[in-house]
Formats: sequence, C-alpha cells, structure tokens
Amino acid sequence: MKTILFSNWHIMRIIRLAFAIFLFFQAYTTHEWFFILFGLFFLFQALFNVGCSTNSCGVNYKQKENEK
Repeated sequence: MKTILFSNWHIMRIIRLAFAIFLFFQAYTTHEWFFILFGLFFLFQALFNVGCSTNSCGVNYKQKENEK
C-alpha cells in the first residue's frame, strides 16, 4: 500500500490531485457540496493510480489484427 501511494508519480497523477483539491476548495467556497463527490473521485484516482492513463482501458490491437 505504501509503495502504491509514494511511487510512480507522473504528471497525470499530479493533475488529478490538483483538480481534486480545486474541487474541494470550490465546494467549500460556493457551498455546492456535490463537488465533493467529484473531488473524492479524482482524489481516489490520484492516490491509487487508477484510470485510463495507466493503459488499463486501452484497445488490444493484437486481437483485432488476428480477427482479419
């Protein structure tokens, strides 16, 4: 768990973390508490390095070429 949180930080993780902090700030200043849900979503993605930027939802082109 510690290695997931503290290793492999790249620009997309930093952007997600910054966007989560921005959404928390917006929720506090505008009193639109629904933004906290979006902030939690981006915070989860940033901390645990999940999402499409880790190539986990890419198209497998090798299977597609074999079908031809």
